[in-house]
Amino acid sequence: MVDADGNQLGIMPTRDALKMAEERQLDLVEIAPQAKPPVCRIMDFGKYKYEQSKREKEARKKQRIIELKEIKMRPNIEDHDFYVKVKNAIRFLKDGDKVKATMVFRGREIVHTQLGRQLLVRMAEELKDLCNIERQPKLEGKNMIMILSPKQDIKQD
Repeated sequence: MVDADGNQLGIMPTRDALKMAEERQLDLVEIAPQAKPPVCRIMDFGKYKYEQSKREKEARKKQRIIELKEIKMRPNIEDHDFYVKVKNAIRFLKDGDKVKATMVFRGREIVHTQLGRQLLVRMAEELKDLCNIERQPKLEGKNMIMILSPKQDIKQD
């Protein structure tokens, strides 16, 4: 048995503990039911629940959900446009998000998949300091997809 101030009161019958809690207008809360004998504490249960929910809310605030951001391009993309896509990928990776780089082939471009693969590898090479290749470029239908994940040691702003 522990009182509201954290002082040990020793082992006592449940009836006496409940009576003591009522006298102080507090609740008797079982803290460690597995212990022999079980440990109980006299406290304001409402206040305890409130503080616990506050701690949980604070912990949830610090968590971050990783999103998958997509960058689409075509095999005949110009250099400037390519670097704009790379700059966007850098921003996404620094924010801690994964990047899905998609090479879209239209019409007869599908014959030249090696051009798309070269561009995706070139993008990965440009971003090698910031990311790891989670999935190598792979052709799926008319799209070639590569997934990049941020490295863990990057400072997240």
